[in-house]
Amino acid sequence: MERTELLRQRDKATIWHPFTQMADWEKDDPLVIERGEGNYLFDTEGRRYFDGVSSLWVNLFGHGRAEIDEAVRSQLGRVAHSTFLGLSHPPAIELAEKLLAVAPPGLSRVFYSDNGSTAMEVAIKMAFQYWRQREGGAEGRREFLTFSEAYHGDTIGSVSAGGIDLFHKIFRPLLFPVRRLPSPHCYRCPYGLARPSCGLFCAERMEEEVRARKGDIAAAIVEPLVQGAAGMLLMPEGYLRRLRAVTRECGVLLVCDEVATGFGRTGTMFACEQEGVSPDIMAVAKGMTGGYLPLAATLATEEVYRAFLGRYEEYRAFFHGHSYTANPLGCAAAIATLSIFEREDVLPRGRRLAGTMARELAKLSGRRNVGEIRQKGLMAGIEIVADRITRERFPPERRIGQRVIREVREQGVILRPLGDVIVLMPPLSSSPAEIESLVRAAGRGIDAVLSG
Repeated sequence: MERTELLRQRDKATIWHPFTQMADWEKDDPLVIERGEGNYLFDTEGRRYFDGVSSLWVNLFGHGRAEIDEAVRSQLGRVAHSTFLGLSHPPAIELAEKLLAVAPPGLSRVFYSDNGSTAMEVAIKMAFQYWRQREGGAEGRREFLTFSEAYHGDTIGSVSAGGIDLFHKIFRPLLFPVRRLPSPHCYRCPYGLARPSCGLFCAERMEEEVRARKGDIAAAIVEPLVQGAAGMLLMPEGYLRRLRAVTRECGVLLVCDEVATGFGRTGTMFACEQEGVSPDIMAVAKGMTGGYLPLAATLATEEVYRAFLGRYEEYRAFFHGHSYTANPLGCAAAIATLSIFEREDVLPRGRRLAGTMARELAKLSGRRNVGEIRQKGLMAGIEIVADRITRERFPPERRIGQRVIREVREQGVILRPLGDVIVLMPPLSSSPAEIESLVRAAGRGIDAVLSG
């Protein structure tokens, strides 16, 4: 039996894949990726594929980046891991300094964890405990203001803050209640309005809610500018700025989930910078290690941090942690990643690439079944619809998104859809030619599936 087929059979006999209908997987001939080089992945048959979603939004500078490889090797020669409970180590200290140097103003403390879900779990628990321990106390602040279609991870706290029924509905009996606002999504406006005549009514509604519940809300939780897992939904300009203003006015904490949008994906180091917003708590992960190792962090202001200080017997400490908190190998990879940002013109180059992507995407906008194209920096989504006029969706059994990415794979590009939204999120190290080829491959895949 040939090697690839044997690997497929062994996989199907033993593995349960995430976000995957395994009944379909067992009937499929899945790719088995063996190695990576630059912006490309290679399967066990030697075929090359452009990594069009950055290995699920984590890879920034390609596979096998020499500086990151060397940083991990060097750290491996010292220590691969030691507990961070009651101990520290140089890579964690250096990384914290580097993170705070590029973070929005006011964030001064770094709490490490393992991935985006745990970084948000930390943020939620941190905000909750803060109100019980801050000077004067405010135990009545138990609510969290969140948004429909939000995605903040898959742990119970982060799922509670999320709002994608497809992922979360079945777990509802396990979740704590939140106060949820409609997502500020212009293409399918929940208020039936249109820009710019709406006057940003969604922001007015949000402000009313915060002011009305200001004595009850512990924190507002938001994905700044882009709701990624919802299908690359773009927040209208000015909304985030107004959310920050009203939360500050009402003394409500603002938690920004920059897990997907951080580290240059939207054209700035962090998305919230584009509206001059500094949150009270910010979660980061994904690209922090350049796509090499699982590592995350939750950044907080000094005011939040100081609410946890006290005598040992007061038990004000933040009782949260993970076995692999601040793993030295992950920290070393993250230091090398941030050093690349320091040495190279990553952000200006990313913005130029985003312009290339925008020009190519514009060529797809006239297609019969392309409803809306949404882009912020190098994050883009092409929403495929059954009817452009009514914006009617295809029935899920048509599996349009899945069929499109299979067509695109035949062209040597790996993508992963969100329903019928075709997501493009290439590495920041992509060339203009690769960006052009990526978008054109997506267009050909759409045409192939919907040509009839």
